[in-house]
Amino acid sequence: MESKGLTNIYAKLYAFLYIRGFKVWISYKTQVILTVLSWTLPVFTYYFVGTSLGNNLVERIGLNPFTNYTSFFVIGLAFQGYVSSVITTVSQRIRNEQLYGTIEYYVLSRSGVTSFLFYSALWGFTINTINALVILGIGFGLGVKYHIDLLASLLVIILLIISTLGLAFLSGAFTMVIKQGNPISFFFSTFTTLMTGVVFPVNVMPLPLRDISYALPLTWALETLRETMLEGVSIYQVYFPILILLIFDVILLPLGVFAFKYAFKVARVKGTLGEY
Repeated sequence: MESKGLTNIYAKLYAFLYIRGFKVWISYKTQVILTVLSWTLPVFTYYFVGTSLGNNLVERIGLNPFTNYTSFFVIGLAFQGYVSSVITTVSQRIRNEQLYGTIEYYVLSRSGVTSFLFYSALWGFTINTINALVILGIGFGLGVKYHIDLLASLLVIILLIISTLGLAFLSGAFTMVIKQGNPISFFFSTFTTLMTGVVFPVNVMPLPLRDISYALPLTWALETLRETMLEGVSIYQVYFPILILLIFDVILLPLGVFAFKYAFKVARVKGTLGEY
């Protein structure tokens, strides 16, 4: 009976953390409008870049014969946010709690600060799922033809989310200790568009940069999603990149959890948990 009561308490607390994020976001109407515009405007920017240069010219930079430039960057922009925005959101959420002086309450709660971080990430994934759907819808309006293998696409997205969660925990660890100047958040919010084949193929980059690109899970995820969502490629045909993404998950998620718990312990021992 006591266990069931604790479960209900946890469920209510988790729901509060999740719903609070939605209510805070939706309460700022102007910010919601600007956020949606920030999702949509880049799609039209790259669309007009592609059409002004001529699709034939753009497609010579290394796209496969089944993918035009519009469909290429639409998939890239739709799912790049899962990495950059979620990592930035999580680190900013911890930073805000430090500034508000409320992070200690999560330490004292039954759920703990790790659960708080997890549900902050979950809210970030929700927002970026809406972002992805909006961009994919605009792409459809611009003539992108989707031939989606649903099972393969969902599996790749789930694996991408798990690896991103590990990176978000790493980012949270840096924020917990150094407060400002988070290198993980900076890298993934600034360089993922350049390094992971979001708006141009990875194979046009110099070899050293290409090697760095393939050390990032987003690169593998985008290349695979373009196959499973545009060409209808099945899960059996993309087993190798799926295996690579699984390896990323096995490494990044435990590493992120360990790093965050260690950083939290260090901050608590030093008495800097609530400092900002």
